[in-house]
Amino acid sequence: MKKYFFLISVSLCLIKVNAQVVFTSSNLPIVVINTNNQTIVDEPRIICDMGIIWNGPGITNNITDPYNNYNGKIAIEIRGSTSQQYPKKSYGFETVDNSGNKKNVSLLTMPKENDWILYGAYPDKTLMRNEITYDLFRKMQPWSPRFVYCELVINGQYKGVYSLMEKIKRDYNRVNIAKLDSNGNISGGYIIKIDKLTGGSSTTWTSPYQTKLKFLYHDPEYAELNTNERNYIKNYVTNFENAVYGPNFKDSVQGYRAFINTGSFIDFMLMQELGRTVDGYRSSSFMYKDNDSKGGKLTCGPMWDFNLSYGNADYCSAFDTTGWQYNFANVCPSFSTEPPEWWERLLEDTSFANEVQCRWQFLRSTILKTTYVNNWIDSVAILLDDAQQRNFVQWPILGVYVNWNYFVGNTYKEEINYLKWWFQSRSEYMDYYLPGNCVLPNSTSAIKNNKNPLSVFPNPTSGLLFTNITPQSEVRIYSIDGKHVPFKRQGNTINISDLDDGYYVLVVESKVFKIIKQ
Repeated sequence: MKKYFFLISVSLCLIKVNAQVVFTSSNLPIVVINTNNQTIVDEPRIICDMGIIWNGPGITNNITDPYNNYNGKIAIEIRGSTSQQYPKKSYGFETVDNSGNKKNVSLLTMPKENDWILYGAYPDKTLMRNEITYDLFRKMQPWSPRFVYCELVINGQYKGVYSLMEKIKRDYNRVNIAKLDSNGNISGGYIIKIDKLTGGSSTTWTSPYQTKLKFLYHDPEYAELNTNERNYIKNYVTNFENAVYGPNFKDSVQGYRAFINTGSFIDFMLMQELGRTVDGYRSSSFMYKDNDSKGGKLTCGPMWDFNLSYGNADYCSAFDTTGWQYNFANVCPSFSTEPPEWWERLLEDTSFANEVQCRWQFLRSTILKTTYVNNWIDSVAILLDDAQQRNFVQWPILGVYVNWNYFVGNTYKEEINYLKWWFQSRSEYMDYYLPGNCVLPNSTSAIKNNKNPLSVFPNPTSGLLFTNITPQSEVRIYSIDGKHVPFKRQGNTINISDLDDGYYVLVVESKVFKIIKQ
């Protein structure tokens, strides 16, 4: 794959806007914002008007059509950190009433809420690196930001292709965790993130094991938490780190598994490694913890900020389809942030590594199959065919280096083809080099590898499974699509009466068994 280098300064990378776009209609929804002579800035938000034109799937939307999906007030600001250097801005906004109070609404079929984002891809010229990541992760874990492609007009000026998407926050239809109450139960829920520092040190805490590993309170924010609540989630994460680095870290009671949703950590790691985003693990890395009454373990995700992923960054080896992103600190030790060293430690646990391998094989046979991903990319490219042409007239950056492109395609098609090539090459590397050994259940190799083969009877079952597991054995059950499912256990008896009929995967330590509920 040919690479193009352009030795130009940062200031020259910011392409001047081409004002020649004549925008009359789109197959995408049209978002129209009128600021009433105000300037949108990065804080404070301004109150202005927004209308959305959407006539339904497959129906053309005309700029002269009525605002039939939303017609009201919003409070809007520029969002992002380093992305603010680009002329095509992204925006965060709240839907509000005429008095400026937050107002929950449904936008473009997405569930009701008031916090939204208009994300405008700029260095990602495929216009889909974030979106494919969010869509894939939604098929792996309970929630990932929904999005709808649209075209944006502000004060009569065409701004290009955007994604109107959900913001990460606690909500029944988003990160569905308990709301902290005033009754003294402070075990959840919390959303935190590993990120670059965006405020004073008092609003964050530093890992006792890594000075370059910073945690931030996301939702609730620092100011919304009392001292006991702040200390609770900080201490919980610290206790997890103590367990990870402790002598009994593999133990299911004293080790790391007592603190985390292991499946979510595996999915998070696989997506970080697949995308190899240059900020992976060390920035915009979200985690959440629910109330103890609802399980209450630390869960990784959702994914966020993948515009410099899938070979789109030209520094710190992020363009390379080989190697591991969790080793970032060894590649670029001078950066002020670094990934947690948990990941290397977790992979020292053979059971964890085997689960990673099994999950990868399952995903590669389903939603991460190359043909599946290529079809997804092609379908979005077709959807955006007309709109992307207008976008790149407004922002003429095809064939131009923009911070921090590794590959510079002369056409949109070349950008799409590079994304496909990179995904396939990276996936094939992970197929070959990902650690762990996945032994299929009921196979000859499984029987040979199990000194004490797992016994499960009866199978199929109407509800009760009798096993030869020990009381100390860690037991997990997954649905056929790889999601954790709840069950009851007493001694060596497993009760799955509450589950729907179908196939499930029973995992006991590193042993795997297929079970059938009927």
